[in-house]
Amino acid sequence: MSKQTFLKGTLILILAGMITRFLGFINRLVIARLMGEEGIGLYMMALPTLFLVMTLTQLGLPVAISKRVAEAEAKKDQVKVKKILVVSLIITGTSSIIFTIVMIFLAPFVANTLLTDSRTLYPLVAISPIIPIVAISSVLRGYFQGKQNMKPQSYAQVIEQIVRISCVALFVKLLLPYGVEFAAAGAMFSVILGEFVSLLYMIYLFKRKKTIKIRYRFFSYLKSSKDTLKELFSIALPSTGSRMVGSISNFLEPILVAQALAIAGVSTTLATKQYGELTGFVLPLLFLPTFITHSLSIALVPSISEADANKNNQLIHYRIHQSIRISFASGAIATVALTLFAEPILTFMYGTGNASRFLILMAPFFILLYIQAPLQATLQALDLARPAMWNSLIGTIVKLSALFVLASNEKFGIMGVAIAMSVGVILVTILHLGSLRKLINFYIPIKDIIKMILLILFTWGIGSLLKNIYAFFDPNLIIFFLTLIALCAFYVFFLFILSFITKEELKQIPIIQKWV
Repeated sequence: MSKQTFLKGTLILILAGMITRFLGFINRLVIARLMGEEGIGLYMMALPTLFLVMTLTQLGLPVAISKRVAEAEAKKDQVKVKKILVVSLIITGTSSIIFTIVMIFLAPFVANTLLTDSRTLYPLVAISPIIPIVAISSVLRGYFQGKQNMKPQSYAQVIEQIVRISCVALFVKLLLPYGVEFAAAGAMFSVILGEFVSLLYMIYLFKRKKTIKIRYRFFSYLKSSKDTLKELFSIALPSTGSRMVGSISNFLEPILVAQALAIAGVSTTLATKQYGELTGFVLPLLFLPTFITHSLSIALVPSISEADANKNNQLIHYRIHQSIRISFASGAIATVALTLFAEPILTFMYGTGNASRFLILMAPFFILLYIQAPLQATLQALDLARPAMWNSLIGTIVKLSALFVLASNEKFGIMGVAIAMSVGVILVTILHLGSLRKLINFYIPIKDIIKMILLILFTWGIGSLLKNIYAFFDPNLIIFFLTLIALCAFYVFFLFILSFITKEELKQIPIIQKWV
């Protein structure tokens, strides 16, 4: 099984993430076009409940598996690797069955009482069988990540999206005549099919490339794995805390939005539509660059764990600087483009520019989101998941409090939700940076901060000029696409001028390696 370097593994994940994000956008476009704002609102209101249950099922094990497998691989301890897999499969398998039953049983209460829209019952029930599928997949992903082989999960992600996008139009069209709630359930079912096929592929690769036999003396390994269980949970429980905070926040968010907007005098139908615009149209655009930061985060855990085991503090600091630099570079162009061209982007993608006010407000603040994930991954890799959990908890409490206060005020309404989300992103990122400063004396050099500011200013200046030129033309997709290409070309030029990409890093890219 091939092992990749940090940058090569990251690039593989980024490429897969780029493909899956593109396919995911097509998937969202299909759903949005077929179901409209109301249908996408039902779809998005049901998802947070699923994410919460999945977090409870996984118990933070993917990160723990990745770290512990990487340590065992460094010591050539295959017995330890098998114990890790055995314990993880038992835990996630058992918990997934329990939480699937619980989710189906509580779905009517969640739909009718908490989400205040009985139509969300159908997508909630339809998506519940995905829980055990994702649970097993998470164990295999952690295993491959620990071996620093990012190809299996990258291929699996692409396969999942291809299957999903192939099925979503069929099921939505088939069920739409029965009501928008049934169409939302059909969209959820396509997600299950995609994850199931992806899991089958992961199992195939594991069986073909494995160096250990899972079923051989399975229970005897389980009995002798008490220490392994403790080692996994020493990382998994704090990591679960961080994920639980995020999942509970996502779970409570649509509930608080529905209740707050009702207080502000907004009808249930209009509230669902507005929430659909914000979470179904705007947030996917804002989260678009996170496939890069997520890829960095996955690759960072085994890389920093290995450096920490070797007491190589210099390499740890270098990896953090490197990940922040790459994350900021990936997010800055998105921030400028989404702020300056909010209305045409939304219009060309979704057929309406109504949500542009959310995008213009949130995009400048969400640039901090793009460096947040690598910071949290670093804390987890250094066994500092507890501070990360507290940072997330503080940010969530502030965000939800601000959300309810602002959204229940008729002067803010749904715009108050957008403001609260931005506040949460800013606060958590600052707290993560503060934790790393306090615990390992990490800080971003003034020189790098100046470069970041200059990169934004230069790109904003060129973007404003291109926006003025584009304004002379009638709305045209080809001209708009060429405008964005020109902006990206200038941006890449600025990246090299400001040394956001170094020659040493370029040499690690496989295509460039052949020419140097």
